[in-house]
Amino acid sequence: MNPSCDSSQNWSPFHKRLHESLLGNPKQLPRGAALLIAVSGGQDSMALLGLLIDLQRIHKWKLHVWHGDHAWHPKSKQIAQELKNWCEAKKIPFLGDRAKAGTTSNESSARNWRYQKLALSLNKICSLNICEHVLTAHNASDRAETLLLNLARGTDLAGLGTLRSQRPLDISNFGEKVQLVRPMLIFNREETKSICNELNLPIWIDPSNQDNCFRRNLIRHKIIPLFEEIHPGSSKRIASLAGRLANYRDDQESMALLAISAVDHPKGLCRQKLLNMSTTSRATLLSIWLKKANAPAISSRQLLSISNRIGAKKPPGRISIAKHWEINWTRELVELIPSQK
Repeated sequence: MNPSCDSSQNWSPFHKRLHESLLGNPKQLPRGAALLIAVSGGQDSMALLGLLIDLQRIHKWKLHVWHGDHAWHPKSKQIAQELKNWCEAKKIPFLGDRAKAGTTSNESSARNWRYQKLALSLNKICSLNICEHVLTAHNASDRAETLLLNLARGTDLAGLGTLRSQRPLDISNFGEKVQLVRPMLIFNREETKSICNELNLPIWIDPSNQDNCFRRNLIRHKIIPLFEEIHPGSSKRIASLAGRLANYRDDQESMALLAISAVDHPKGLCRQKLLNMSTTSRATLLSIWLKKANAPAISSRQLLSISNRIGAKKPPGRISIAKHWEINWTRELVELIPSQK
């Protein structure tokens, strides 16, 4: 496919938008990379797969599909088999897993199960090709829903910068080498439907997506339509805000790393230099410092409490932040005592 002369009937404005997005960030999906695409069979993941199949001629990727059957409804096994048949007809390697009854009873357990199975699938692929990119079809509509869900549950500013376009996928045996990539954040759900229609892609409907017992579905079917009724186009604006907040968080982290270098000490952080910062700035710096040291994440409330306790005219002390992890501070030093296990 030659986009410059638009010689292929498959070259659409959707192809062009994704292609230009990838050209603007060449490290996101490098040319020739092996990609493991998580495909449910719904319109979002099929739109992603369809675009990648067409763009493969330009970017020379090695595509692999993984499908996770949560066994949430009677037709899930049939959907998995039909999707497998479709991929094999397209000569795309297919890997699939089916959950045992009771192992994916809620959104959290289903997510954990998917990551475990994705890790096993990566091991299989890596015996043939080094695969460091796992793709999901999260889109701008998902981003808006996640922001509202996190806002309702209670979160800090970082938690509102939802669904970053790329992040390390924290799974065992791979460290931070494997990247979770979300190329479809540039499209919303109406557009993924249009992509499937234009490319004549099959779609397998998962009835669990209509079940409002799942909180995300409740946001999707009840809350978002209400916002759209009050202010049409609100979901796009919410998704755009989530993207800007994600960029803000990245910028904030970069500046915090520079600040850490200014207050660094061979054994931790120089407390006297930290006194020149505001309480909230110190809390941000402590958060990035702990992350850099691979310490367990702690709540924003706990970070603010520690920031207050190491402030001016406060005595030395210590606090346990997680099992076997402590932060100690003297008049001169803030030190992290890591777990020995």
